[in-house]
Amino acid sequence: MAKLNFGGVEENVVTRDEFPLEKAREVLKDETIAVIGYGVQGPGQALNLRDNGFNVIVGQRQGSKTWDKAVQDGWAPGETLFPIEEAVKQGTIIQYLLSDAAQIAVWPTIKPLLTAGKALYFSHGFGITYKERTGIVPPADIDVILVAPKGSGTSLRRLFQAGKGLNSSYAIFQDATGRAYERVVALGIGVGSGYLFETSFKKEVYSDLTGERGSLMGAIQGLFAAQYDCLRSRGHSPSEAFNETVEELTQSLMPLVAENGMDWMYANCSTTAQRGALDWWKKFRDAVAPVFNELYDSVAAGNEAQRSIDSNSQPDYREKLEVELRQLRDSEMWQAGRTVRSLRPEAQPAKVHEE
Repeated sequence: MAKLNFGGVEENVVTRDEFPLEKAREVLKDETIAVIGYGVQGPGQALNLRDNGFNVIVGQRQGSKTWDKAVQDGWAPGETLFPIEEAVKQGTIIQYLLSDAAQIAVWPTIKPLLTAGKALYFSHGFGITYKERTGIVPPADIDVILVAPKGSGTSLRRLFQAGKGLNSSYAIFQDATGRAYERVVALGIGVGSGYLFETSFKKEVYSDLTGERGSLMGAIQGLFAAQYDCLRSRGHSPSEAFNETVEELTQSLMPLVAENGMDWMYANCSTTAQRGALDWWKKFRDAVAPVFNELYDSVAAGNEAQRSIDSNSQPDYREKLEVELRQLRDSEMWQAGRTVRSLRPEAQPAKVHEE
């Protein structure tokens, strides 16, 4: 484990140089990794592990669309693809990658199969952190670990195939075997992490729920909608409003920020854009800071978790969700987005904002 300094704050991290893939394979050479769930994270992690040379099987409900998807991805029924219970029985490491709601529903079935010495692996701290609400209380004689890639399973897979990596956090909730650390780090390297940074189950879920509702999805959609509506109400066309709100950010500026940082972006844009950004960013920070603090308090109090549990357990959840998503999809802004995306050239180089 290495210590890196982030602006004066030291963090425990694990890099590929320190813990290479060969070492990860050696640590897990006698393990069978059972990936339970083939929805959001399951495919990316399972395929990356398989391609990296680990012994992987998949557990999924027979007859489901995700079972068929697993077959299409090369998992063979009866050989590397099994019903969930059978996969849990065979696995020594159980990657519990079902949705939070499905984890709660399936838990009573798999808990008796988690025999001494196995490892229960999560990519989200939800089930364990809110165990009083979810009922997910692991047996005392197994390891309970977490690797949480900082992105979707699709991104994890695409970056892996491009020879890159997606950074992940790791945590140990329970070390029953004395091998929890080497197991979790080996798995983190195996699934294709760029580097691993230490956290806890609670911190992972608090930051994750805040991020999803905040800058990753909720806040960014709110910011897009506010600026788009402002421009439209002042007489700008849908194309102009969308390009200035979303397209330039996602296609031109954010790739450069990802490569070089926001400070580089500020230093390399036009003087007019630079001055305006420096003048206004703190006003936006101060405006949204109370909302973020309210959001974090709601996460910490368990309110967001309970809302998720309550809504996801309703029999008509999917139908209600589709109504909300359709409203988003059919909004003028995202209709404009579909048109703009259809007009993109095959290759559009990123560039800095110009006057």
